[in-house]
Amino acid sequence: MGRINWGRVLLGGIVAGIIINAFEYTVNGVLLARDWAAAMQALGHPMPTNATGGFIFWGFMVGITSVASYAVARPRFGPGPKTAIVSAMGYWVIGYLLPNVSLALMAIFPVRLLNIGVLVGFVEIIVGTLAGAWLYKES
Repeated sequence: MGRINWGRVLLGGIVAGIIINAFEYTVNGVLLARDWAAAMQALGHPMPTNATGGFIFWGFMVGITSVASYAVARPRFGPGPKTAIVSAMGYWVIGYLLPNVSLALMAIFPVRLLNIGVLVGFVEIIVGTLAGAWLYKES
């Protein structure tokens, strides 16, 4: 079993993060911006002005940790796209699906917005992890 190449995890994670942030910006920052503003207004809490930087940081952290999960799974399942997709799907369940189920159950945000986020998240995490995994090498 090889050692994890953390430099390649970081490189692949940054690429994955760029992809994830592009999806998030396009969907939530452009296409659904009015819907999110209305949802926040309904809570009586407008979106903080410094939230954008936090969301960008979140996207890069998701990218890095998704590629790290690929690096951990690779010795067990072998290198390649299948392992990247399995890793991404595991991350999606824990990082996207379950948190949004909780938010939906508490009726904090409109279920439609949460469902869109979960579905877009499924695509972005798979595409991002595939791209990051493509750059990952153990040596």
